[in-house]
Amino acid sequence: MRLLRLWPDESHFDFMRFRRFTFPLSAVLSLATVVLFLTVGLNFGIDFKGGTLVELQAKSGTADVAAIRHTAAGFGFGEPEVQELGNQGTVLVRLPLQQGEQGQTAVMQKAHDAFDKEYDFRRTETVGPRVSGELVQSGTIGVVLSVIAVLLYLWFRFERELALGAIVGTLHDIVLTVGVFIITRIEFNMTSIAAILTIVGYSLNETVVVFDRTRELMRRYKTIPTVELLNLSINSTMSRTVMTSISSALSLLALVLFGGEAINGFAVVMLCGVLICTYSAIFVSTPVLIYLGLMLSGARAASERSGLPQPAE
Repeated sequence: MRLLRLWPDESHFDFMRFRRFTFPLSAVLSLATVVLFLTVGLNFGIDFKGGTLVELQAKSGTADVAAIRHTAAGFGFGEPEVQELGNQGTVLVRLPLQQGEQGQTAVMQKAHDAFDKEYDFRRTETVGPRVSGELVQSGTIGVVLSVIAVLLYLWFRFERELALGAIVGTLHDIVLTVGVFIITRIEFNMTSIAAILTIVGYSLNETVVVFDRTRELMRRYKTIPTVELLNLSINSTMSRTVMTSISSALSLLALVLFGGEAINGFAVVMLCGVLICTYSAIFVSTPVLIYLGLMLSGARAASERSGLPQPAE
């Protein structure tokens, strides 16, 4: 039986020629993300900014979002955030953090008085300022330490140029993933931290596969031009890259379509992250080696020191 091939075995596609377009594109997107982060910011969830979240289910099956927003604004606790979930009459209401336990109790009392007749209370969450501050601190430390550990691993895993290329690609993927949160306004909460760390791992995996092949080919071919070498590395691993990306994307797409609202944000970010990481491994991490001055002689010297054989071209 003939096996299914998602990418030709003897492909010689010139990926490196696209670097003149992908580098400016990635630079613009990264800078735009930084600007948006500083001006617009993330849509922090109740985990990080505190407050009260109430999930309402309309008894009639249809929710009047405008009326809910007007009623909640009249509570006098600050500007509420009202979001309809799908078309099943489910609404999320976020009310700003109030001072003291009595303030939070007053919020819930007002909400029940206003909505009990027409809506069922499906979920209620309250996070105080101390807890939200601790979550922000713990989440930030966790992400920073994880990224530092990954970067240190890359530095010791590869030669200098390969390590720098992998680091550039990983940071690029993190920045663009944050950009997805900013543009889509998906709530940034503790689940979002898990999504970012998962994407870092996926980015690392994609990059290591390509760079391992690059290092292997550097030891095998001693006079091949750098651009040709990098194209050969990507083409020889492309079948695996396509298979991994498609299977991951299809699984995440199923979660986006059928997973429900509880994990929809996580699934959307992960789906975008898989696409970003695949694009980055091919069009950012690998081409950047050209500008970092990938030295074949340095790789051969490292190979000789390790005692590995040196096959001729």
